[in-house]
Amino acid sequence: MTLHLLKLAVGVGDLAELRVAQRARRKERGFYCFYTRNMPRRQDEVLDGGSVYWVIKGYVQARQRIRGFVPIINRRGRPAVLVKIEAKVTATESQPHRAFQGWRYLTPEEAPRDQRKGMGGKGMPPAMARQLRELGLL
Repeated sequence: MTLHLLKLAVGVGDLAELRVAQRARRKERGFYCFYTRNMPRRQDEVLDGGSVYWVIKGYVQARQRIRGFVPIINRRGRPAVLVKIEAKVTATESQPHRAFQGWRYLTPEEAPRDQRKGMGGKGMPPAMARQLRELGLL
């Protein structure tokens, strides 16, 4: 069974900022990734087609396919995990989610669907799109 990860995009205000931050990290490291402290115990299920779903400003707004997990030693000399992800950021239907630390597992039934074409307020100012999401209109 496929399993996904749910992660906060800390310090990111919208999808455009997420893309910019990830491009900068790719320039530094040569690939798209994020870091986490713990290796998922259910990594085989995550690698079976799983994605990382990004919570941005209190809403699940995007996902990226997970490509692999690499155990590393971080700058402080502690074990960590580098999570390799695809470059493509897929917008999802907005789903509210409260803050948490680290990451969480997300089942396919709980995961928001990918955003349909023509939906989601593309071209709309981010503040307006956020207000419409909060009202449940987007």
